[in-house]
Amino acid sequence: MKSAELVESTPQQHRAESQLRVIGKWAREAGPLIALILLVILGLLLNPSFLSWNNLRNVLTRSAFIGIISVGGTFVIVTGQIDLSVGAMAAFIASLMIIVMNQFANAGWSLPLAVGAGMVIGLMVGLLSGLGNGLLATMGKIDSFIVTLGTMGIFRSLVTFVANGGTLTLDSNIREAYRPVFYDSWLNVPIPVWVLALVVALGSVVLAKTRFGRYCRAVGSNAEVAHYSAIRVNRIRVIAFVVQGFCVALATLLYVPRLGSASSSTGVLWELEAITAVVVGGTALRGGSGRVSGSILGALILTLIGNILNLTNIISVYLNGAVQGIIILGAALLQRSSRTR
Repeated sequence: MKSAELVESTPQQHRAESQLRVIGKWAREAGPLIALILLVILGLLLNPSFLSWNNLRNVLTRSAFIGIISVGGTFVIVTGQIDLSVGAMAAFIASLMIIVMNQFANAGWSLPLAVGAGMVIGLMVGLLSGLGNGLLATMGKIDSFIVTLGTMGIFRSLVTFVANGGTLTLDSNIREAYRPVFYDSWLNVPIPVWVLALVVALGSVVLAKTRFGRYCRAVGSNAEVAHYSAIRVNRIRVIAFVVQGFCVALATLLYVPRLGSASSSTGVLWELEAITAVVVGGTALRGGSGRVSGSILGALILTLIGNILNLTNIISVYLNGAVQGIIILGAALLQRSSRTR
């Protein structure tokens, strides 16, 4: 009788496990959107001005920086890697941009040319920084956690060195010429939000519809199998880091005219916010699966949490980092529980 019961229960167990997998997949895909909707409802209940256009405009603009960086982070994490250097990289890029713009303007260049030169330098430094991280992690055969932890320290120290321990400030005339990049709008939507939308659209298509995107998922799922499938694993990972560097540089281009300065404290905790956004958006920390759209929802969730804390004073805004840490730990635990089922 027992053996018969076991035989009869096996299909039921398979059906139950299949249902759990379906539910888990649905939760990963729909969970971020549901969480975002619930946060919007909570914010509206706590403060009627939450849904005012000025507040939403502020939320979207602030989300643009981490959102753009999280697009690159999605590619890196999908391939099974991680980048802890993005905040320090942004500070380094911003400092070099300010130095270049100030020097070129002082040399007699027109303000638009000086700004353009600084932006080109920023993009180049971002690409080279991502390339360096990728080569060290692949050709150097060093874990990406260790590589980017090391480069994070290098970037921060270089910023402190070039700023002579202080703060680099953009010339006021240059900042005035650069202001439209951050403060101007098109169709009443801020320029950074349009840039974010473009990056999200391109990133979504590349990750979901191209060979490179499929290879990223294959490498993250099982690098050894991907290698025997004639996929150049190291090349895919290096390109993912280059994409991350480009996204960091692009976000920094939008960030510099906002503050007009850079120091060793610029971009602090951006790496935590970017990784949290990616993981909360449903990308598996172990690699192999992820969606750019989910990462953007994660970035919006983090920004909304900070915005609600500012509007309502439920808890101190100084605990925002602690809230983000709890969120990423919770997301990691949920991912672990879904794998063990």
